[in-house]
Amino acid sequence: MGSIVKPLSLILPLAFSLCFSLLSSQSADPTPAPWPHQFHSVLFMNNNGSLQVVDLWYDWTNGRNFNIIQNQLGKLLYDLEWDNGTSYIYTLDSNQECRVLLFPVGVLRPNWLEGATYLGQKEVDGFLCNVWQKVDFIWYYEDVITKRPVHWVFYTGMTAHVMTFEVGAVLEDPKWQAPVYCFKESEKENAVFKSVVSHGLSRAGLMTG
Repeated sequence: MGSIVKPLSLILPLAFSLCFSLLSSQSADPTPAPWPHQFHSVLFMNNNGSLQVVDLWYDWTNGRNFNIIQNQLGKLLYDLEWDNGTSYIYTLDSNQECRVLLFPVGVLRPNWLEGATYLGQKEVDGFLCNVWQKVDFIWYYEDVITKRPVHWVFYTGMTAHVMTFEVGAVLEDPKWQAPVYCFKESEKENAVFKSVVSHGLSRAGLMTG
């Protein structure tokens, strides 16, 4: 039986199609991994020389986010955010300080990095990272291999170094309760200041010292 010879008019388009598909898949920009719906992370923050260690508890499942902020040789602050836009910033010391703020938006969505511009790869903190920029607001560094966040740079100059990243970790429910003196305020303030993690800005007053 003679061999079957396929005409070039069939072979060449198929070959070009396969090559184009391969090149397209190789040249497509990577996209940042969505945040897990629940995680715990320890962050080392440098706000233009003011240092903080932040315990971040992100809990999208229950519509809440918690930043426990230790200022260097200063206050231990609790920044509790709810998805209804209410935030409580307080201390648990004898001063019983608390501010209640209202934000136009609630907790960051897991896919908040959608639409970010890919800038390429860069080594930071010893990790090879993919880098994205989100609307001149944040530069986000993600480990190429593990897809874990490594480093953030905010437009204000504040930087965050991700020290730990525990997917699925959840803080116990009783620890999400703001102290009773937070509910003695007669009215809530409009949010001029933004969350350390959600917006990359220190809140004035309680955030300093």
